[in-house]
Amino acid sequence: MPQTRAFNLIDEVWIPVAGSTPASLRDVFAREDIRELGGNPIQKIALLKLFQAIAQAAHTPVDDSDWAALKPRGLGKACLAYLDKWHDAFWLYGEKPFLQMPAIKAAKKRPFWAPLPNIATENNALLFDSQRKQPMSEPEKALLVVTLMGFGFALKRADNSVVLTKDYPGKHSKAGGVANEKPGTSLGNRGYQHHFLIGSNLLETIWFNTLTTNDLAPLKFFPVGIPPWERMPEGEDCATARALKKSLMGRLVPISKFVMLAEDGIHYSDGILHDDHNSDVFFDPSIAIDMGNKKVMWVDPEKQLWRNLPELLTFLSGRLGKNCFGLKLAIAKACDQCRHFTLWAGGIHVSGNTAGVRKPQGKDDFLESRLLIPSDYIDEDEDNSWFTAIEREMRALEDLSINLHKAVKKYFEGLTARHRGKKEDAKAAKAKALLASSMFWQKCDRRAQNLVDACGRKTQMELRREFDKYAKETYNSICPRNTARQLEAWAANMPYTAKYLKP
Repeated sequence: MPQTRAFNLIDEVWIPVAGSTPASLRDVFAREDIRELGGNPIQKIALLKLFQAIAQAAHTPVDDSDWAALKPRGLGKACLAYLDKWHDAFWLYGEKPFLQMPAIKAAKKRPFWAPLPNIATENNALLFDSQRKQPMSEPEKALLVVTLMGFGFALKRADNSVVLTKDYPGKHSKAGGVANEKPGTSLGNRGYQHHFLIGSNLLETIWFNTLTTNDLAPLKFFPVGIPPWERMPEGEDCATARALKKSLMGRLVPISKFVMLAEDGIHYSDGILHDDHNSDVFFDPSIAIDMGNKKVMWVDPEKQLWRNLPELLTFLSGRLGKNCFGLKLAIAKACDQCRHFTLWAGGIHVSGNTAGVRKPQGKDDFLESRLLIPSDYIDEDEDNSWFTAIEREMRALEDLSINLHKAVKKYFEGLTARHRGKKEDAKAAKAKALLASSMFWQKCDRRAQNLVDACGRKTQMELRREFDKYAKETYNSICPRNTARQLEAWAANMPYTAKYLKP
């Protein structure tokens, strides 16, 4: 395919939409019937960050009053006017291709699917048809470019031998050779968990998550900045790259991979190296972090959003803890504008090896979780508030899970001590206990929204009896009682739940 201006992201449809046909950027800001995005969680995050960047570039409200007066429709009109003004910056091909670096053509050309961790390459076994190398359409290429800006995996496929900023050391190893590929800024070493407030439609979602000038005022190092499609960096550490590293735009569209589409493949290399959560000036509005001890919220595929609520909403109690800057501000705004809103959490967990690879492996998986929260549940009353009830119930559930884990472990250790010749070793006992915990939480996940509502209505005891039943069902399914010895071990180690059931 010749590199001509043949695909414009404003006019062409390329954005996946849940339950409907794909949309263009113009559709996103013009239509109110698009409820939510399709695609996998990291694609959704990358797209929401792109939309927020466009919104911030089009009109960053001065304060909450300016934001409220704007409304979703007003924000949409401002964004459409902005897209018309910058129409030529959104061509996928041409002299200035969208979010691409023509200079990176010097990097080795790879197949389009090379940055994707789920595609079988080289001598890796092909287990599923989805791992087969498939032709990539123009909409898929556009989505790939946007996703790679923040969510590039460290697969050792990027060509870091090409350095665009003279004497830049970031692509060299300590030994002087070419450094291994680094995971994207929005991904991190283990997979950052991202959070957004979701509205009744996509345009309202963008509006909820738009920051004001006053919101950013305390963050002296992070002005809104200039979006990269208006001024792309020339290298890894040029003046524009350094400005992006200290701006909101650089966190929304971080350009952590330098990419250039070719007719039959893709050139790509590590791009701007942003500060991670261990730095003193880390800022990403959708990531929850406790800056005091540098603890960040990583994706845990087995831990749904509701289990993180006490950590995520600590600001409601006035205590320090993990703070998701963007979510905190969005909640404060939304409570004055609507009767309820949806908390959304998503991402992907990644693992590494000694070779420097960071990608989904083993039990790693995507996470996507949401909860509907009535606005009147959010208050600052620490004595008898919804948040205080949530904290109390989650602590009690965690204790119940720990008791179940201990009971199952002691059950199998008891059989080990008495049933010589067919022992369950300590490792197997621990594995059974972990399985029991996982099964218990999977059962509880089905009632997450019920718990949120029960804490608002002060009817938690009804659910405590339900969760208690889940614990006992799990114990009975994991710990058989078919023989006399099994029955004795089962009765001796049954989890004690009387304390949990006390009002």
